[in-house]
Amino acid sequence: MTDPNQRPNPVEIAAQSGSRELDRSDREGPSRARWVVLAMLCSMSFVLYIDRVCMSQAIVPIGDDFGFTNWKKSLVMMAFTLAYGLFEVPTGRWGDMYGARRILTRIVIWWSVFTVATAMCFGFYSLLLVRFLFGAGEAGAYPNTARVIATWFPHRERGAAQGAFMAFSLVGGAVTPFLAAYMIEIMGGWRWPFVVFGVLGAAWAALFHTWFRDDPAEHSWVRPAELEWIRSGPAPSRAHDVAIPWGLLFQQRSLWLLGLIITCGAFNSYLYLSWYPNYLQKARGLTNVESGWLSSMVLAGGALGLQIGGIVGGRIVRRARNWSLARRMIGCCSYASAAVALLISVQFDSPTWSAGLAALSCACMFFHQSTWWSTTTDISGRHVGALFGLANGMGVIGAMGSQLFFGLFADWRAELGFTGRAQWDPAMYVVALVLVCGAATWLFVDPTRTIEGEAVEHYPATR
Repeated sequence: MTDPNQRPNPVEIAAQSGSRELDRSDREGPSRARWVVLAMLCSMSFVLYIDRVCMSQAIVPIGDDFGFTNWKKSLVMMAFTLAYGLFEVPTGRWGDMYGARRILTRIVIWWSVFTVATAMCFGFYSLLLVRFLFGAGEAGAYPNTARVIATWFPHRERGAAQGAFMAFSLVGGAVTPFLAAYMIEIMGGWRWPFVVFGVLGAAWAALFHTWFRDDPAEHSWVRPAELEWIRSGPAPSRAHDVAIPWGLLFQQRSLWLLGLIITCGAFNSYLYLSWYPNYLQKARGLTNVESGWLSSMVLAGGALGLQIGGIVGGRIVRRARNWSLARRMIGCCSYASAAVALLISVQFDSPTWSAGLAALSCACMFFHQSTWWSTTTDISGRHVGALFGLANGMGVIGAMGSQLFFGLFADWRAELGFTGRAQWDPAMYVVALVLVCGAATWLFVDPTRTIEGEAVEHYPATR
């Protein structure tokens, strides 16, 4: 098998083809177009999380302008999450049917338009509607990305590619709180940052649609050596004319367990994506800019953990005698250590130390993400767009639960007379308990069979 990272030997080629003159691709060596694809996906995930997380930093000044209670803030954030969950499976299926190029372009244009529209809202109901439509537009980005990675990368490179994609999501999320905080200060309000971030997404969509192709074989940048490497492992077949086996789906326990795991993870991560800046300002007494810096530090910890997990986790699985057990233990240990770090973070009076431990917790939790992604992709088989969307979409339950819980909990504690940390800190114990449930669930996942009962082949670390 040809390794695209090694240059072909001209002598050997000439010997095999007699006096045939070396063609251009032989002389220049194999292409690496798949890494350009990964760069485009990473930049998309970066912009995606900028647009998504901007609201968590802006919700405090928005709430002050419109007089929102914590309950109304919850509803605004939940509107996005509800729509995202409702449209995740159908948009993932559209990618299976019509190709990720068309669907991802539509997704990014849609969410960019409604990011800009957020700046034009004038009250609670207009904001609720716009955020719902924003979520509907963004749905399907992850399952269609999963299809692109499965099509453009060989099996043994997918873990690292998925880890890089997810890490850039959190890098975008990490940059956004302090960037949005400064932009709100400099631009004199919360509206203009949404306009700027929306324009970034529209520019990406134009570039992606011009350059990308769904099939690597159809791209002019892909030479034979790279195409052979890409196809060296199993890839999902085109599912245009293949119905989703819903009957088998309900017998596939592991896919539902993976959905439960991502639900527990979303309950934890949406604490940081939706409420953490608000928590730092209301419970810890920080300014908008100070809360932006610490929130960015926490999400940067998640990005670091996710990237390390994509590389280290992949190596652990490839070299393990029992790769199925290795995947389960990675997930279990990630969630359990995240719960411990979060519990410790609440004990610190210093906001900086508390946020530092929260960053460690976030890193531990996201360490498992590429393992979850690879397992879900393998189990989904040729229906990766729709079924990955189903499992990932189940995380919406945890995300909405987190957004709803923190708003209601804070208002309830306030009614009891608690303020500051006494009003907010006990909620962290609930999050830690949810993480423990996620750790236990990982122990029961079986990643060795697809939805249609086919064996998942494990590829060793040899190249």
